[in-house]
Amino acid sequence: MQKDWSKSKILFELREKGTTLTALSRREGLASRTLNNALYRPYPKAEKIISDALGVQPAEIWPSRY
Repeated sequence: MQKDWSKSKILFELREKGTTLTALSRREGLASRTLNNALYRPYPKAEKIISDALGVQPAEIWPSRY
């Protein structure tokens, strides 16, 4: 079974793509810390936004949730 990506890996990969969770949140019209919730608990809408920014499926980042 695959492990979920660590919080630091997600943040690193976003920085490599030239963005941050705060920037993604604001771009989507959300409060700046909203997408952080996906790092700690299931949040399908946020997971989709993050995974789209990384060019992968949410299940690749969070296999335990899917």
